[in-house]
Parts: sequence; structure tokens; C-alpha cells
Amino acid sequence: MSLRVLITDDHQILLDSLSLLISTIPGVEIAGTVNDSRKVLHMLENDEIDVLVTDFNMPHLTGIDLTLQVREKFPKLKILMLTVSEDADTIRQAFQAGISGYVMKKANRAELERAITTVASGEKYFSEAVMKELLSPASMQAPAHEDIPSTPIAVTSRELEIIKLIAQELSTTEIAERLFISVGTVETHRHNILRKLNVKNAIGIIKYAMRHKLV
Repeated sequence: MSLRVLITDDHQILLDSLSLLISTIPGVEIAGTVNDSRKVLHMLENDEIDVLVTDFNMPHLTGIDLTLQVREKFPKLKILMLTVSEDADTIRQAFQAGISGYVMKKANRAELERAITTVASGEKYFSEAVMKELLSPASMQAPAHEDIPSTPIAVTSRELEIIKLIAQELSTTEIAERLFISVGTVETHRHNILRKLNVKNAIGIIKYAMRHKLV
């Protein structure tokens, strides 16, 4: 069964180009395109969509505003943000709003395919450019609202293994295969790690790993 993708961008030329490019990905079907972000919710209510690909900077509803609205009504929908912004604060805001992945508009077809299939499977996707920005010395300084532990936290040896593998950008499935455990067990460990480190997502885990030289 094909993945049904809805794309929204206020620039019609980019919208048409994206639609054409994404439609060439095996197993992916373009369910529709929208050049006005205010119409997205209506589209979602009247069609079955697996992945929403949205721009960040749009009139009326920004990508963040749209994500917040979509998350409220369609919590299981996967949202991939495709934008030109490499600003670390923007990336954090997007993930805090509830997106599933973040890709730069300069990405090629192969990366778009990887991003769409990754988020559709329930994993988070960070492009190489995004990870480079998030892990740059400047952005590694945690903002006031983000309390990444400055001293090592007591974790089990298995949790430490998983922290290191998350920091190497392995997916939950890849970690399960590497450690010969179930995907559900990895998710349980991931939940416990997030709670112990007091971070919200994989970015926080990666920053913790970098800060304490675990990778």
C-alpha cells in the first residue's frame, strides 16, 4: 500500500517541483498539494494522509502554527518540515511543536525518500545539515528552558549502550537489531533515558552524549 503524502508550500513553483520529485519515490503517492496552509486541515479531514510535508515560513499559518493545529486533531499524522532555515532555535521549535522530521530544501531525492520513509515508520529524521547545526559549539549551549545534565546521570549499562547508539543516529529498529532485543524493549529504554536525563527527544540525548564524550 502506497504512502499518501500531502504537501503544502506557499510558492507554487516549489510546490509543483516537490510534487513531481516526491511522486517518483517508489511506494509514495501524492494525495494533494496546498499553497494555502489554512486549507490543510480541511484536506486532512477529507482524505487519508500518512505524511504531511510542510514549509516553515508561510503566510497565514507558519509551519509551526500548522503543526500545532494538526497535532491537536491528528496526533498520529507524521509531519516532515522542509525548509531553508538551518537556525538551531527554529529546528528546536519545530520539534517541540511536534514534527517528525526536518529536512533542508537543498536536499536531493535520495534524502527526501529517506526522510519520508523514516518518519512514516514512526522514527524521527534529522538531516545531516540539521545535526551539524544542532551539534555546533554555539547551539550546544542549552537555552534557559533546557536543562541538560552537566554531570553524568546514573544509567544502566544497557541504557548507556542505547544512548551511544542514538547518538550515532541509529533508528529504534537498527538499535534493536544491533543489541538483539525487541523494538518494544528499545522504546522502553528510550523512555527511561529521556526521563532520567530530563530531556524531550533524541536531540537532548545526543547533546548529553556529546557533552560527556560518549561519542
